[in-house]
Amino acid sequence: MTTIYIDEDVGKDDSTATGSESAPYKTLVHAFLQHAPSEGFQYLTRKSQTEPAEKDVDKLEWKSATKSAMKKATNLYEQRKKKAAKEQELAIREKQEAEKRRLVLEEAKKIVIKEDSSLPKPVRIRLDVTDPAVVKLGSPESEGPGTRVRVLGRVHRLRAQKDVVFLTLTDGYGYLQCILTGDMVKTYDIMTLTLGTSMSIHGEMRAVPPKQHAPNNRELHADFFTIIGRAAGDKEAITTRVAPDADPQTLYDNRHLVLRGETASAVMKVRAAALRAFRKSFEENRMLEVTPPAMVQTQVEGGSTLFKFDYYGENAYLTQSSQLYLETCLPSLGDVFCVCPSFRAEKSLTRRHLSEYTHIEAELDFITFTDLLDHLEAMICRVIELILAEPEAAAHIKQLNPDFKPPSRPFRRMKYSDAIQWLIEHEIPNEEGKPHQFGDDIAEAAERKMTDIINQPIFLTHFPAEIKAFYMKKDPEDRRVTESVDVLMPGVGEIVGGSMRMDDWDELMNAYKHEGMDPSPYYWYTDQRKYGTSPHGGYGLGLERFLAWLCARYTVRDCSLYPRFTGRCTP
Repeated sequence: MTTIYIDEDVGKDDSTATGSESAPYKTLVHAFLQHAPSEGFQYLTRKSQTEPAEKDVDKLEWKSATKSAMKKATNLYEQRKKKAAKEQELAIREKQEAEKRRLVLEEAKKIVIKEDSSLPKPVRIRLDVTDPAVVKLGSPESEGPGTRVRVLGRVHRLRAQKDVVFLTLTDGYGYLQCILTGDMVKTYDIMTLTLGTSMSIHGEMRAVPPKQHAPNNRELHADFFTIIGRAAGDKEAITTRVAPDADPQTLYDNRHLVLRGETASAVMKVRAAALRAFRKSFEENRMLEVTPPAMVQTQVEGGSTLFKFDYYGENAYLTQSSQLYLETCLPSLGDVFCVCPSFRAEKSLTRRHLSEYTHIEAELDFITFTDLLDHLEAMICRVIELILAEPEAAAHIKQLNPDFKPPSRPFRRMKYSDAIQWLIEHEIPNEEGKPHQFGDDIAEAAERKMTDIINQPIFLTHFPAEIKAFYMKKDPEDRRVTESVDVLMPGVGEIVGGSMRMDDWDELMNAYKHEGMDPSPYYWYTDQRKYGTSPHGGYGLGLERFLAWLCARYTVRDCSLYPRFTGRCTP
């Protein structure tokens, strides 16, 4: 009879163990798996280290496994045997299926489709074209033929049945359902088709049958196709690389693939519509677009958030704001605006901060603070009106933010001092956990909570001079505060910051002194007060924050093509 040894303390259940006294197994189950229970084996066990300490380990006796231990191990052994048998059976079946599929694919390679030369020459169209003058739809009942078209795009969705394949193409302009039948579905190309593959399809455009659904209520009945560029499948498939439940950082690493999704692409299309709307609104207000530099040697919002770099041996920075340059344009160009990137080296990982963002800034000449607020309100409402007037953009907003309603006018106007009182009354503390008091820089969380509770756009005005930028004009009626405004939107918080600018030379020079700033590098800015000063003001709007509000996105990162934030500058 062969003896198998099991030491539960020092034994090993791996290839180094043989079941001998010098190389015992650790568990009885593993011993069974290596030496199946039979009349030819006996199993001796011990615990060489956890038995009573007074015993000599070297003389510790091996004992036959107890009945209960044998029974428990036998049950586990039988379970593992059954599992192994099932796995083996499954492996055999999968191997058979793989061989069967290999043979089918080998046969599929022999099937070659050719375009029917007797058919009308196809008309090349984009996938969003619905104009009857361009595309005539055939009847689902085949009462009349439709236009024969050629479309190019990438496979967005795919569903194969026994004798028919339904696939949805996308080309960045729209989506089109295509139906393939006959020999086409038996070809190697279609049997191995993967999402993302680019292809050309020819066929007849028909209306969708009653009670059926497809993009724009039409579908292409294919008669010929060609593969242009195959997309990877299996472990490298797009759906694997950017799975819906993937870690956010993985999605940012694969942003180029995420952008192919319906949600991300819809946000980008609304973004484009918003930019068109802003430019049109500015044009309606006779405001001229200018393009200030991104490389500067002065600061606007504080030195701690500057990105510094070497500029031919001198210190330079990426701009935090184009405001100062816009102000210099007023005397010669009138009211101006720009759509440019701004950069903030702010080590913040909140959902509304980016290190690079699209800054829509404007400056208006010969105005009052009330004029500035009125202009801002009219501008925001007009932009929303223009975006919603575009059917495609409106449809995307409906998809992304079904409950969106244009803000009603007038916007609520609330002074900073009233906001402090509101926060106290609603027991919303400051960052130190204490009641707010005049002079506090209202924290992002408190500001957003207030905005969400009030649930309407707010013009928060008249901030204390000590917590605002040096160039902001003080209120003549209360020198403690500035003629400044933040526009707050529910769900996001601040999307606009603006103010009247100091237009008095002496006041501006005192502001430099108070901040401990050398005014000489700003000579070109200060000169505006020296050569025909005027009351003027302006603002900056963060496009990504505006879109987060409009499209109901949790984070502004979803509203940027390739977001840049603390720790990320790729891809």
